[in-house]
Amino acid sequence: MSTDNDASESEAHCTTPDSDGEVADDIAVVAFERKLDTAEDVVDGIGDRYESIEILEYHGDVFAEHWGDYDCFVGLMASGIAMRKTAGLLDDKWDDPAVVVVDEALTWAIPLTGGHHGANQVADDLASMGAVPAMTTASEAAGKQGVEERAKALDAHVVNGDSTVATNLAVLDENLGPVARLDGPRAVLVGDDVTVLQRNSEDGVVLGTGSVSGADKGQFLDAWDASLDATDYDLDDVEFVATGARKEGEEGLLAAAEALGVGVVSFEKETLEDHEGPTPSRSKELIGWPGIAEASAIAGGRDNELLVEKERYDEAVTVAVGR
Repeated sequence: MSTDNDASESEAHCTTPDSDGEVADDIAVVAFERKLDTAEDVVDGIGDRYESIEILEYHGDVFAEHWGDYDCFVGLMASGIAMRKTAGLLDDKWDDPAVVVVDEALTWAIPLTGGHHGANQVADDLASMGAVPAMTTASEAAGKQGVEERAKALDAHVVNGDSTVATNLAVLDENLGPVARLDGPRAVLVGDDVTVLQRNSEDGVVLGTGSVSGADKGQFLDAWDASLDATDYDLDDVEFVATGARKEGEEGLLAAAEALGVGVVSFEKETLEDHEGPTPSRSKELIGWPGIAEASAIAGGRDNELLVEKERYDEAVTVAVGR
């Protein structure tokens, strides 16, 4: 993500459990009568992660009757049944609901359609119940982060969906590079191999975060909550968490971000140096890196503004707030 007015590129990597600009919020579990108890188990196991989750008893027209009513269908059935009953309903991957199938023993969770539009997310959630997510979307299969996944991490959405064919191929070939940022007002003319991402919110904040190695999920969540006390914002207003590339693998940070439902964007050293905060940092003297919390908060904010200077919590997590 770049942060100057010329849309130059700066290094940033994004991490998120889902891979679309929008998540699946409304879920329907479709099950035969004999499998309704298992459907109830699914609702109990993952229901608190969604705005709504309902059970529909299977009959021949159940998908057709409810097509468009839900973001994702979870079919407790053989994949062949779900494929035959939904194939004729498919129209546009950007508008169609996602479809996942799972066996009665909850051994496999298989996204059939809409992998980048909620199905992979739901399959990942079913993994918490023991199911193995069998994802076949190219970027996930190759262990790479697709364009839709980057959009989700940035709390953004893809404007021109057809372009992702070219840009996701570039991801697979490792030729795409980082997301570039363009500050406006501007008019932009792009080709069909350029994907445009637009932020979802108009007035959110970014939590610039550094930590000691091994800080746990609870320490991150407590620190983020406390960092917003002096502002008019709360955790629902957080667009994403920003950090430095050398901290992007912190398990506690990633777990806390997942619990909060936001992505993690990690900036390279050069980008942080371009957006260094006002508070002196010992890390610059010791290892040559600017203070991660303030620099990443400034780099990630839509206005490159530091709203709250860094503060250390529980001697483990340092947070600054940007917008």
